[in-house]
Amino acid sequence: MNNTLLEIMQQSDTTEAGKTLQNWMRETARNAFLSLVEEEVSALCGPKHSPDPLCEYRRSGSARSSVYLNGRKEPAKRPRVRRKRGEASFEVELMTWKTAQDPKEWEEAMKRAILCGVSCRDMAKLPAEKIRGMSKTNVSRLWQRKAATIAEEMQQKSLSQIDLAVLMLDGVVLCRGLVATVALGIDSEGVKHILGFRVGSSENQEVCKDLLSNLQRRGLKVSKDRKLLAVLDGSDALRNGVLEMFPGTIIQRCLVHKERNIRGYLPRKDWKELAALFKRLRLSQGKEQAEEAKRSLEVFLATKNAQARESLEEAGEELLALFELEVPNTLNISLLSTNVIENTFKNLRRHIGRVSRWRKTTHQADLWLASGLILAEKGYRRIRGVDDLPKLMKALEKEKMEELKAA
Repeated sequence: MNNTLLEIMQQSDTTEAGKTLQNWMRETARNAFLSLVEEEVSALCGPKHSPDPLCEYRRSGSARSSVYLNGRKEPAKRPRVRRKRGEASFEVELMTWKTAQDPKEWEEAMKRAILCGVSCRDMAKLPAEKIRGMSKTNVSRLWQRKAATIAEEMQQKSLSQIDLAVLMLDGVVLCRGLVATVALGIDSEGVKHILGFRVGSSENQEVCKDLLSNLQRRGLKVSKDRKLLAVLDGSDALRNGVLEMFPGTIIQRCLVHKERNIRGYLPRKDWKELAALFKRLRLSQGKEQAEEAKRSLEVFLATKNAQARESLEEAGEELLALFELEVPNTLNISLLSTNVIENTFKNLRRHIGRVSRWRKTTHQADLWLASGLILAEKGYRRIRGVDDLPKLMKALEKEKMEELKAA
């Protein structure tokens, strides 16, 4: 998504921004498909500007036709190709265009086309000659091979150029006994990066360590001049894994998860007041205001439910870790919760929603996760409050200096 599109969306209200994004996605899909059709035609007939006179295939103009975009039929010109056999010739059916006549298959083809980089500069293209004459099953197998390549590239891509400032880890359940742990990083300029993932039977410490070890082998480093901030959902497995691999990391507990946990102990009539108190905490500026907001929560919960208050106290200092750094509260919306990675999971679930059965003994999950995460990453923007990110960097540097002095 280019800067011009982002500027238009930022100047629009939510409804208009959604329409702008949808139109962009439809146009991207359309361009990707037409590019793929042209590649198939070129593979048959040769370059348009210098056709091979000995080739048995030749271009034969175009005809009015239609394709499906998001389930809607739209007019489009279909290139025509004829094949010569002796003195006779007959029109050749283009496999890419045939695919577009089936709305469901069109949607899948577009996912594959965009995923495989038909309109993306940084990905290898899907050669038209590889799909010519193939059945839908063979096209699907081709996508699996391409997705396997993409998955491997994603898991092996160098991370040495990322100046990591914030790390987020969270798990997404694919099915019973199959959980993917995903790592997302935010660099010193506020840019979000999918760092990698691991698939295991649960969100456990060994899977987390394996994931983080892989990130380190690929060059991910924590600056020696400042501490790392990690935003986690409260999982002991993730917390212990991060602290073991990156000692001294500052852990900020996700306030959204904590509010959700506490709400489970309270009757519905108390949820509104609980939400208001957590909102006050999230909007706090600095340590002093945050501590006052927390005390208000403690007083409220003391009269409601003992286990709810214990849940609040369980987070300890990690509940207010970001406030301890005394950074502007413009960063609170991005760094007091794991919403950044949760939103990625929402997009991911749309992508993997058509998987009816997960095969635990194969690399199926890796293929779908890699492709879904890449597609989600294409829509990333910098975090909110990015203008104040340098102040966070200075605060993390100060924490590192104080740690070194204490040592």
